[in-house]
Amino acid sequence: MADRYDHETIEKKWQGQWAKKNSFAASDDVSLEKYYCLVEFPYPSGEGLHVGHTRPYTALDILARKRRMQGYNVLFPMGFDAFGLPSENYAIKTGIHPAITTKKNIETFTRQLKTLGFSFDWERAIVTTDPGYYKWTQWIFLKLYEAGLAYKATIAVNWCPSCKIGLANEEVVDGQCERCGTTVEQKMKEQWMLRITRYADRLLEGLEQVDYPERVKVSQQNWIGRSYGVGLKNKVKDLDIAFTVYDSIPQTFAAQTFTVIAPDHPLLPELVKGTEHEQPVMEFAEKIRQKKAANKFDMATEMEGIFTGRYVKNFLELGRDLPIWVASYVVSDYGTGVVNCSAHDERDWKFAKKYGIPLHPVLFPKDKKLAEQVKKLEIFYREPDGVLSEPKMFAGLRWDDAREPVIKYLVGNQFAEHAVHYRLRDWIFSRQRYWGEPIPMIQCKRCGWVPVPEKQLPVTLPAVERYEPSDSGESPLASITDWVNVSCPTCKGPATRETDTMPNWAGSNWYFLRYLDPHNTKALASPDLMAYWIPVDWYNGGMEHTTLHLLYSRFIYKFLYDIGIIPQQSGPEPYRKRTSHGLILAASGAKMSKSKGNVINPDDIVKQFGADTLRVYVMFMGPFEQAVSWDTHGVIGVRRFLDKVWNFYSGLLASGGEELAEAQHAELNAALHRTIKKVGDDIETQDYNTAISALMIFINQAVESGRLAYEQAEDFLRLLALFAPHLAEELWQRMGHKQSITRERWPRYNADIARPQTIPIVVQVNGRVRDTIQVTADSTEQRIEAMAKDQPNVSKHLEGKRIKNTIYITNRLINFVLE
Repeated sequence: MADRYDHETIEKKWQGQWAKKNSFAASDDVSLEKYYCLVEFPYPSGEGLHVGHTRPYTALDILARKRRMQGYNVLFPMGFDAFGLPSENYAIKTGIHPAITTKKNIETFTRQLKTLGFSFDWERAIVTTDPGYYKWTQWIFLKLYEAGLAYKATIAVNWCPSCKIGLANEEVVDGQCERCGTTVEQKMKEQWMLRITRYADRLLEGLEQVDYPERVKVSQQNWIGRSYGVGLKNKVKDLDIAFTVYDSIPQTFAAQTFTVIAPDHPLLPELVKGTEHEQPVMEFAEKIRQKKAANKFDMATEMEGIFTGRYVKNFLELGRDLPIWVASYVVSDYGTGVVNCSAHDERDWKFAKKYGIPLHPVLFPKDKKLAEQVKKLEIFYREPDGVLSEPKMFAGLRWDDAREPVIKYLVGNQFAEHAVHYRLRDWIFSRQRYWGEPIPMIQCKRCGWVPVPEKQLPVTLPAVERYEPSDSGESPLASITDWVNVSCPTCKGPATRETDTMPNWAGSNWYFLRYLDPHNTKALASPDLMAYWIPVDWYNGGMEHTTLHLLYSRFIYKFLYDIGIIPQQSGPEPYRKRTSHGLILAASGAKMSKSKGNVINPDDIVKQFGADTLRVYVMFMGPFEQAVSWDTHGVIGVRRFLDKVWNFYSGLLASGGEELAEAQHAELNAALHRTIKKVGDDIETQDYNTAISALMIFINQAVESGRLAYEQAEDFLRLLALFAPHLAEELWQRMGHKQSITRERWPRYNADIARPQTIPIVVQVNGRVRDTIQVTADSTEQRIEAMAKDQPNVSKHLEGKRIKNTIYITNRLINFVLE
């Protein structure tokens, strides 16, 4: 085996063998112990895979291969999330129909994934644009509609004038479309909505049952944004108008001196109707509405307001009525769109100072000088250790301590009711675009909205010549009259199809279920298979998807669980464990982008260095959860490591497997078992870089020894096979094995063997290092001391001198103290 390491020939050979034998197919034998390993499926963009994709796929492939060696029946599937804006925008840019580009892109992605040796079960591959798949996406929508969780409403949406599409709040970053960077506007549109808010509490509570990183849980909690407070009952003075105000900090109710209302609040016209304030107030409200729609208003820094001429009637025994102002920073969909204000909310404080509205602080610091500044309204103050001065029954209580007594007082006296508020809003579930799943609804003038009968699913997306979005904001489907005009399923009269399509996320919310039974034409998936495979044992994806995608997929799963589609034994959460990875950046540290010309194509690396080199390098670059920069020198270093493995095994096989000396064998065996322990543990914690480092250290020890026992060489290959499977398979076969290393057992770790056979001991004389000795692990202190004294570099410093003391600072250091 003196031939060179020819990665191209070896990788092609084993990829062919794996495909021929279907080596990575999962079994549906429910008697086997299962492990469901899931990685987020990609958008098949025209650029193909970039090296960033390879990082999470390699990581989960390592885990899947390890689990197979541990005896699990592993499901490790792959598919393509092909509907939505990425594919459509690419088609618009190139002028080629998205159906054609998507098919071509999937072929490219599939080829690239296979050349990297990922152990996906390709028989279960799914594509969200396949009518056999999106039939069930549409079916889920109908079930949501039946349950009252899908409805249509006219709402203000985030509108991207470039993409000509409504965006969810999560798709707007710093006021811009996250895809194209265009400034987002506010636009009134009729949209299909999903009542995800009905599941807010359960989505929060479910986080206690899963193994997610803390930052992922926090992102979900913050997006749901549950807060507890009170709903204060208000009445408008001199008008028969009552409304409720949500207050999350009722401790300072005695400080309230004015009320603010959102410019677009439905009560506003009624408040000012027929008064001298009507015209200026409504003109002001329209001005603010237009500024917000044009995204020319910064709610965090800009504050504008106008007095309505109305007051909230004194009802909290405050001794004062509260003037009602229209304030630009209030939004109608937060709380009730009306807020009672005090000196202890910073925005309210700034607004009042700007417009000369009286303030009345009631929370003060213990520091007298600081308290005087608060009293004079020279500084804003609200701290947990502040002390209340009013009302008298709560005077002297700390801010935190006063909360529950104040709530009890307000509710008990019927000034307020207990209230819970959520930041979460219902999910906008329609897009005025072509490339998406048609929404299976029909509008009839007589019957209203009518669901498409299940037997007529899927409602297939019609072929069109023009798929660009229209300037009017209507879906391109609206112009296809032959497709749009249908008979009402209920009354058989004339009706029209819904021409909006589903959002990007529709097909990805349940894809992990379809992997279980991808060819089922009668059901979304077999209940028996769902009971067996679900929940997913380990799910890895991008950190950017831990709010949007993870929240929505958990919602859809819980809904299907509630209506009995998902068996009860699967449990109420879809993913047992979720992890995320950091990005691979360009060498400059910038995000890879085709427009910047800094994208690394994995095809180029595979051709020059090999798939195994790329796999090992992307795992060796740095901590998995952190962003890392590409370094071609690092790729070269990894290739040298694999060359070293190849050359070492060449020598080993050529030698015929001569036995090692007993001591040498024992020391290498101890090192091997420490490596088995390190690699096995690091995979579970996703410390892949240190696992690879352990492999490198061991092979260096083996090379230094010049020899390795066959059983040690086999165990090392079992470890290496997770990271560099092609190389490991080839060496395994050349060692005489007929069965693929894929199905070999995971090496057993033995702690007794792993103990070092010898321990290095640093020898000092009067605190100065004079030598290092190697002693056996069971050496006594007397034995160590005698060996140390015998060393020439030590004995010459001890000669003719008296040892006052011998100190063992640790079990690896001895210090002779001389007089």
